Amino acid sequence: MRFRPAPVGVSPMDDKFALIRTHVAGLPALELARQFGTPVFVYDAAVILQRLSDLRQFDVVRYAQKACSSLAVLDLLRRHGALVDAVSAGEVLRALAAGYQPTGDPPPIVYTADIFDRHALELCCQQQIHVNCGSLDMIEQFGRQSPGGHITVRINPGFGHGHSRKTNTGGPHSKHGIWHEQIAESLQLAAKHRLTITGVHMHIGSGTDLEHLAQVCGAMEQAAGQIGPQVYTISAGGGLPIPYRQDQQYVDLGAYFQLWDATRQRLEQRWGHPVRLEIEPGRYIVAESGWLLAEIRAVKRQADNIFYLLDAGFNNLARPILYGAYHPMAIVPADGNTSRKMQEVIVGGPLCESGDIFTQEEGGFVTRRLLPQAGVGDLLAIGCAGAYGFVMGSNYNSKPLAAEVMVYNGRAELIRRRQSFDEMIIGETIPRWD
Repeated sequence: MRFRPAPVGVSPMDDKFALIRTHVAGLPALELARQFGTPVFVYDAAVILQRLSDLRQFDVVRYAQKACSSLAVLDLLRRHGALVDAVSAGEVLRALAAGYQPTGDPPPIVYTADIFDRHALELCCQQQIHVNCGSLDMIEQFGRQSPGGHITVRINPGFGHGHSRKTNTGGPHSKHGIWHEQIAESLQLAAKHRLTITGVHMHIGSGTDLEHLAQVCGAMEQAAGQIGPQVYTISAGGGLPIPYRQDQQYVDLGAYFQLWDATRQRLEQRWGHPVRLEIEPGRYIVAESGWLLAEIRAVKRQADNIFYLLDAGFNNLARPILYGAYHPMAIVPADGNTSRKMQEVIVGGPLCESGDIFTQEEGGFVTRRLLPQAGVGDLLAIGCAGAYGFVMGSNYNSKPLAAEVMVYNGRAELIRRRQSFDEMIIGETIPRWD
């Protein structure tokens, strides 16, 4: 269905921090809600493609699909040149279903993990999926089943950083990657099975800053140097932050690329052959494209607190309850009146759980948010919800998974229908005990 575009001068990427809005992804939010229901995720394809274009200096942009693995998103990125990272057998199958080929140079799909479950190992061997090993056991298991090929290794450099302790993926308290002091052992295991380590990958955390990201360059040069001239690819990993608040900034991508390019050039001069430079963003590409539209179903006063209670909860967007993550929010007025007084409110969902609050800090501390006055029937739009939104969804309280919509060139298409009750219970049985 084609909706009316945004008014002249309103870009899909304009003012994501506005506290009251009528359009999402350039289309009328109320019409999107009427057509597709709520809660619904709306993704703006133009934003995804702009963020992908930001990274074109890198030789390979490999999308970390764990951020948002809907087939339509994967297909969009594939058609515009991005390759893909998978962290499970299911994500490998998703990439294949979205049209990615199993093999190629560079590999269209890379399986990156710290373990192989049995299904993932079998699938990677059958489909000849390139594997990026995050543990010595992965090298051993893959080598036994598929000797003689090429692998890459993910190295834990001994330090990490992220927007939350739960997104820090480096250092001694992180389960991720092969410890930097075990590189020699990795080489021995690979040689045992005639595997060649042709690439090195490092990722220290999600939402980290340029200073910490830059530290990885030195660690990468040291690790790659230890493995030797058989390395033809280095991956900067992901972790590029996006601004969720008005006072936050983007990473200087030009400076970031220059750091990595200098590292790559030193390795090329050392070995006398080209080295491919990859980056592996997830959040950076899709977060700002996504809005979660929900309807306000109750406005409650509890002592001095006013609550806006939505038909969406942490079963739809878990980041606030998991990390105390902040998301920009805006009221979409059902009556079109954009002149409303402001008030401090707490925004929560419908679930039978005290933690079902969208305005909270890490540790579960509930906070107030300054938002326009609103009532039942108004919508609340939660921004920057394209990453780690739907993919973390659940059926808690037997709530159905939300619908997903993509907007492309002014046209909104349903890319995943709302889950029905029959679909929710399709795998369940009641045994006959008598």
